[in-house]
Amino acid sequence: MTGIVVVGDAALDVIARHDKPLPHGGDARAKIRFTGGGAGANTALWLRSLGAETTLVARIGNDPGGRLIRAELEAAGVRCAFAVDPEAPTCCVVVMVDGSGQRSMLADRGANQRFAPEDVSPEVLAGASHLHLSGYVLLDPPSRPAGLAALAAAKEAGLTTSVDPQAAAHITDPAAFLADVHGVDLLMPNTEELVALTGSADPASAKELLGTVGAVVVTAGLDGASWVDAGGVTSVPAVEAECIDSTGAGDAFDAGVLTGWLAGESTVDVLRHGTRLGALAVGKVGPQPA
Repeated sequence: MTGIVVVGDAALDVIARHDKPLPHGGDARAKIRFTGGGAGANTALWLRSLGAETTLVARIGNDPGGRLIRAELEAAGVRCAFAVDPEAPTCCVVVMVDGSGQRSMLADRGANQRFAPEDVSPEVLAGASHLHLSGYVLLDPPSRPAGLAALAAAKEAGLTTSVDPQAAAHITDPAAFLADVHGVDLLMPNTEELVALTGSADPASAKELLGTVGAVVVTAGLDGASWVDAGGVTSVPAVEAECIDSTGAGDAFDAGVLTGWLAGESTVDVLRHGTRLGALAVGKVGPQPA
């Protein structure tokens, strides 16, 4: 397996874990931690933890947060092909994690929102075999042209491609989103995103997406994961794990699936790689490998 290029957000996460409901207009105690985040950066680091040669393409601010993110990624062995925005700050996300480990997020995409086609240099794709795109890039109108440019450049260079839709709430025009990802090899939604695209939570509903994309990989949390292609539907159960923080579980799942698929492993083993990494992610605080 040669290099994997990830295109997506790099961010600072402020994770606030609280055991009780948040009182409107009141105060609550929480355990708070600062960490690296952003769907693109998360997947890049999980890929690198599995030994993949990984490049992250993103836009950061000219600020301490951006410099910290770059330093941590490079220390982990991720190549950073970053554009530095002279005006917008580095993306920051406030992540509120409740007692069950489920997260709610308040995101300021900052410089990532200004991600532009010229930020995707053809030289970045040299030597790579695959490009993975975070759906946030496509679902935010200002950065959408850059996402389309990245997919087009990957196709021209002969790379395989994958897209994680990332956010069901932002898929307001399913037909337009599917037009944007036409020709992608793997579409990687969770159940909520599948509902947004097909109207059904049944993994078999992903069959209607075939022809637009080559295959669909659906992650369903405690219900495991499914691979849907022209041969049918293959499913595996979830790996049992205590859910401490669900932030980044899907990003980790993506990394497990991609490394297995690019290595030519069986569909079942590919899904098992994904569910194993997803379980590792929810069992710790923060969205990135320790």
